[in-house]
Amino acid sequence: MLNQQKKKQKAKTGSSGDGDDDFDQDDDQDQIKLKGAISQAIVIEKPNVKWDDVAGLETAKQLLKEAVILPIKFPQLFQGKRKPWTGILLYGPPGTGKSYLAKAVATEANNSTFFSVSSSDLVSKYVGESEKLVKQLFDLAREKKPSIIFIDEIDSLGAKRGEHEQDHARRIKTEFFIQMQGVGKNSENILILGATNCPWDLDSALRRRFTKRVYIPLPDKDARKQIFRIHVGDSHNMLNDNDYEILAQKTNGFSGSDIAGVVQDALMEPIRTMQLATHFKRIPNLENQSDSKDDMIWIPCSPSDNYGMKMSLLDIPIEEQSKVRAEPLCVGHFLRVLSKVKPSVGKEDIQKHIQWTQEFGQEG
Repeated sequence: MLNQQKKKQKAKTGSSGDGDDDFDQDDDQDQIKLKGAISQAIVIEKPNVKWDDVAGLETAKQLLKEAVILPIKFPQLFQGKRKPWTGILLYGPPGTGKSYLAKAVATEANNSTFFSVSSSDLVSKYVGESEKLVKQLFDLAREKKPSIIFIDEIDSLGAKRGEHEQDHARRIKTEFFIQMQGVGKNSENILILGATNCPWDLDSALRRRFTKRVYIPLPDKDARKQIFRIHVGDSHNMLNDNDYEILAQKTNGFSGSDIAGVVQDALMEPIRTMQLATHFKRIPNLENQSDSKDDMIWIPCSPSDNYGMKMSLLDIPIEEQSKVRAEPLCVGHFLRVLSKVKPSVGKEDIQKHIQWTQEFGQEG
């Protein structure tokens, strides 16, 4: 009876073996599952970050153009022994623009498939599956090349090997090294882009595979000035070039992320003023240049203002609340914020990056 059931099962599957096809089907299902997991790392929508949106970092941008943009647009220039870079490591203090540069690459490399992965995308609780995920990532990149694989916080995946390292961590690392090396595989038109805040924690074998190691330092004064302009954007403001110069001078040691936080905080200052205001008045909406009484707006004012009415922000009638306007952003708002904040990157951290750059890297 049991043999008859087996025969029926084989007839249904078309198998003449001992269940090998069942194993093949299981393998196929595993491949589909792994490919689905990795496919989630593909950036479908472009981040819309242009090269000009990245302040400074000219060396890093030049290297990324050499590695990504030029080979796609001018493949005839990269023949024979002239090959584009296959591994670039971006390292530096937190908040200096490493991930932002990766977004610019994803935007500018229109014809490339951009994979943005972290260690959590490649680590599984099931034994042996993490190595398969790493292999599937590179197989998919080869299938969809030209490809860019961006791995943020790569030190969590490729930390130095040690005696007490867990076996599964070692296997993942080994598989990653093999795939980066591309032994027996055609790895042309694939760029591995790594980012880390702690390059000294990287395994020496991984460090060697990143042929270009670029230090992304804290922004200089001109870059800080540009970062302020970028983050203020088209917000209603009264800032002039001299104001931006003052802000750049007062933020020495600040990272790009720190400056973004300062701008966000400063943008809230007019709102805070309105919350504390005790008097408001109605004025014509100059943006529409209309004298109509229906086109009036509310702004906070001094208690001594002849046209001011004693009320708080929440006292303004509901039907008039859409007409409330904040005062334009000015340098005073920034100075109030800067009097209370400090840079997030310490001098010791910067010194460690400088020493590592002198030994292994180059300035960005």
